[in-house]
Amino acid sequence: MSVRINPSILAADFVNMQRDLARIGTADFVHVDVMDNHFVPNLTFGPQMVERIQAVAGIPLDVHLMIDDPERWAPGYAELGAASVTFHAEASSDPVALARHLRSLGARAGVALKPASDAGAIADAIDEFDQVLVMTVEPGFGGQSFMPQTMPKLRALREAADARGLDVWLQVDGGIDEKTIVTAAEAGADTFVAGSSVFGAPDPAARIEELRAVAAGHRHTPGY
Repeated sequence: MSVRINPSILAADFVNMQRDLARIGTADFVHVDVMDNHFVPNLTFGPQMVERIQAVAGIPLDVHLMIDDPERWAPGYAELGAASVTFHAEASSDPVALARHLRSLGARAGVALKPASDAGAIADAIDEFDQVLVMTVEPGFGGQSFMPQTMPKLRALREAADARGLDVWLQVDGGIDEKTIVTAAEAGADTFVAGSSVFGAPDPAARIEELRAVAAGHRHTPGY
């Protein structure tokens, strides 16, 4: 099981975005949080900004849509060339249909779950998704503390994927640092969104390598 570190540019310097993107060259993906001030109480980027990030990043984009009506808006991000597009199950009228549409446009299809959301329906249809994102904080703002009570849900999703022999990436987002990444890796995560712990480091590229090594050393073992 590979380990991926996807720095969240929510923690980058928005005035110096291209500079900060150049500082994370060791990352696997750039995690881009799109918020609409409706689904979550914050407003960040739209398609035009994502398109410019796509043009200068040099790393594939992992777009996380914290927005209402993803059926309307998510396909546009795939059409912009985002490698992965994740929408929230709570906002979608038909997550499986939307995932299939995103895949047909050439993007990896991801579905996200808030901390309090049940994973049952997603676990039952886990083969329809390329990635499942378990939020380890309440979505909307960076810099929050990791919520360990989300780990049973992560374990359940890992068991569902392993039972079917699927290569579904399990992502965690929120409060990820050198300590919490251990907890999440042991519970079954293989893809980690880190914001403050990467961009707050003196050398973000080196920090990414450190986090990857820590996670790799604590990777989930089937039956855990």
